[in-house]
Amino acid sequence: MRATFLGTGGAVPTTARAPSAFLVNRDGERLLFDCGEGTQRQMMRFGTGFGISHLFVTHLHGDHILGIPGLIQTLDFNERDDSLAIHGPPGSKQHLKKLVHAGGYQPGFHVSVHETRPGNVAYRGDDYEIRAFETEHRTSSVGYALVEDDRPGRFNREKAEELGVPVGPAFGRLHSGEDVELEDGTVIKSEDVVGDPRPGRKVVYTGDTRPLDRTIEVAQDADLLVHDATFTDEEAERAAKTAHSTAREAARVARDANVRRFALTHISARYAANPRPLLEQAKEVFDGEVFVAEDGQKLDIPYPDSDADE
Repeated sequence: MRATFLGTGGAVPTTARAPSAFLVNRDGERLLFDCGEGTQRQMMRFGTGFGISHLFVTHLHGDHILGIPGLIQTLDFNERDDSLAIHGPPGSKQHLKKLVHAGGYQPGFHVSVHETRPGNVAYRGDDYEIRAFETEHRTSSVGYALVEDDRPGRFNREKAEELGVPVGPAFGRLHSGEDVELEDGTVIKSEDVVGDPRPGRKVVYTGDTRPLDRTIEVAQDADLLVHDATFTDEEAERAAKTAHSTAREAARVARDANVRRFALTHISARYAANPRPLLEQAKEVFDGEVFVAEDGQKLDIPYPDSDADE
């Protein structure tokens, strides 16, 4: 799994930071979260490819959606045939449809638009799902959590051989959860040679929001939390008024959720020359791996137990 930060700026873009867009490539399936102005250019610039299957919109503010018309038309100009599904918060469907058809444009490929309420599954993949969760902004909004299914436990080959299991297809059947009967009639149970299930990966993207206990619950033990961190402490009153988070507030969420890595994003243009204060204030609260996301930054997301994997 690889994440690419396509746009890490706030409502006002800068020369270094485009409006919000975040892409996850999971085993070749590309999932886009938010689509600020110029997202299709960012995708070209940073080499992510255009083959997205789903777009998840957190809310309808311009810096999160105004890239949709351009992206749709760029996909069409590239002779796309595959369908595209767009997901948004309650009340967004008709607005998103208008963006898809901006200027009377009719895409040559199928685009479906769906609304998703907090607490529901926006999309179910083969072995993962995208869950919508409650956020607090100045309009209807949701965040999204990419949560993989548990993986099978580790297969104990040495024990399997000791029990008389022949090397070959029986190993795979046992690892997948099936019991195997040997030639002498002995039944080897999967649980005899396979360890406890291992967790998959979790990536949580909040979009614009105030810090919430609900985010802490959803992001518990996440491998990556991407959280609104628009302002420093000096602008805490403005953060509350505009329904954003300060870096310190976001860091408290990351700390209480016990996340492995924490990315500060939606950086206000006032910190264009120096985002360091945001990072310093976050580090005073969260002592894990934390960084201010930059446009074009790529991040590999290993399994939680990857250090032990052979």
